[in-house]
Amino acid sequence: MGSTAAQLLPLVALIFILYFLMIRPQKKKDKQINEMRKNLMVGDEIVTIGGIYGKIVKTKDETIVIQTGADRIRLEMARWSVSSVVKDAPRKAAAKAEAEEVKEEDAPKKSIRRLRKETPAEAEEVKEEVVNAAAEVTEAAEDLTEELED
Repeated sequence: MGSTAAQLLPLVALIFILYFLMIRPQKKKDKQINEMRKNLMVGDEIVTIGGIYGKIVKTKDETIVIQTGADRIRLEMARWSVSSVVKDAPRKAAAKAEAEEVKEEDAPKKSIRRLRKETPAEAEEVKEEVVNAAAEVTEAAEDLTEELED
């Protein structure tokens, strides 16, 4: 039995090495390509698998319509035929930049910065408003207490 295990060990090691050197990277690349194809938007400039350069003018579930050349010829193609995105649509690039900014900044830090930027005069106004509101609430509570006692 020990000799059988010793004979299978190199085979198992070879399969393990092949998985990490060939199969896993290919699956990762396929996942990225499928994500790119899923996120295609109107305005993206693309290259198809056949080498056709064009700009997306309409998207559907499984197909896209691209416009090519100076004659503005429109072609309907399957999404899977897109090889790469040459240039993202302006909206998409702006949305990516905005998403990165939101990730970088934390909400509590933002509110602390706002408080630090207040001038002393503004802080006094806010303080007076809070004191006035507290006084009004106290008066209303006293009025309700008197009404309940009567």
